[in-house]
Amino acid sequence: MEQLERTLLNAADFRGNDSSLLSVLKTLLFFTFLMIALPIGLYFGTKSYVFEGALGMTNRDSYFYAAIVAVVAVHIVLALFVYVAWNEGSKQWRDGKQD
Repeated sequence: MEQLERTLLNAADFRGNDSSLLSVLKTLLFFTFLMIALPIGLYFGTKSYVFEGALGMTNRDSYFYAAIVAVVAVHIVLALFVYVAWNEGSKQWRDGKQD
């Protein structure tokens, strides 16, 4: 009977780890999508509509400034990912510490 209880407890721990793993995977996929889509979208959007359209820059200048916007977007996404990963890790550490 005691062996069965241990087995059930281990299975419950595994399910908890599985949902935690799924949460981490969702976070990783979300930030991967942001890392690809946001800089590319901002590059072409700011190049066409902001720098060439609204500000009237030349094609050559708009490439340069749109690239700067895309690089800044990459750094922001990376900083957000580190922040979320840090908080998620510290939350799991605190939860594990209470056991």
